[in-house]
Amino acid sequence: MGKIVTSSYRRVSDHFEPDLVEDPAEQRKRRGHLEQIDYTVFAANQAVMSKTIHSVGIEDFQNLALSASKARSAWVDAAMSAARSRSPLTEEEVKRLTLLRAAYEELSEAYEATRRMVERGYLQFKPPVSKTG
Repeated sequence: MGKIVTSSYRRVSDHFEPDLVEDPAEQRKRRGHLEQIDYTVFAANQAVMSKTIHSVGIEDFQNLALSASKARSAWVDAAMSAARSRSPLTEEEVKRLTLLRAAYEELSEAYEATRRMVERGYLQFKPPVSKTG
């Protein structure tokens, strides 16, 4: 299984990768089927994304980045405050840290997912309007 490394976590590919020695015609036929599957998935993703999100611009990415940064800052600040007390964490403090970390991770994943959708062509990227004058 191949590993895909992103900035926030590792995913293990669950695609079956046979280690077969078969004739070249069968290999081409299988690759053709896989390309057909990949295109079908691409078309489905593009259709859904274009109806819900339409397009994204640099401001959208900036907003996601700022939101994730604020969430990370709040999570780390809360952890540092708890550590400064030098007391064992209460159940409520642990719940709060868990919630803050989850918020950061969700926002980070949303950024990564949005970037992948642009990279794969599911979403149209609207470049910033140049300000020439």
